[in-house]
Amino acid sequence: MMAEGTRGKGLILHKTIVLVGMMGAGKTAVGRTLAGQIGVPFRDSDHEIEEAANMTIAEIFERDGETFFRRKETQVIDRLLDGTPCVLSTGGGAFMAEGNRAMISRKGVSVWLNADLETLWERVRHKTTRPLLRSADPKATLRALYEKRVPTYALADVTVMSEAHRALDAMGRIVRDTLLETRPDVLESLT
Repeated sequence: MMAEGTRGKGLILHKTIVLVGMMGAGKTAVGRTLAGQIGVPFRDSDHEIEEAANMTIAEIFERDGETFFRRKETQVIDRLLDGTPCVLSTGGGAFMAEGNRAMISRKGVSVWLNADLETLWERVRHKTTRPLLRSADPKATLRALYEKRVPTYALADVTVMSEAHRALDAMGRIVRDTLLETRPDVLESLT
């Protein structure tokens, strides 16, 4: 018998849905939409870290470095996975750590929002809140990160294409329906 999960809108969420992928893939926007569609809480690991530190991610990177940030990120994700099942958006680098990948698959389900490089660039090129893109050539930096990270994102439990023209409502439904069809251990319909 499966443990009780979070109930909402005719569905039971047994395990946290963890959205992974590059900056600009839509993890936060799709995550909020998906959480609303299935009637469960939404959490964002970067926001949780900022709240705890009373600093922005960029300030944490600048003051304490990426290694410190990644350690805190792992602690926050672990705490959130142990809580009430929800939809959790993670930072682009969170899934790169093997320990995080194993923890997410054990306690939840990883869903890679797979967007192509041009879509990502269009979404992030005017943002000043991305510490990893503070370089002389941010598009080249994004390309290098993309090429390095895509093989690891491909290890996610579930992959959903994040296309530039697709509305948030449609993206949320695609993630929800994919999980209903392939992962009843995670998301189950009561009807």
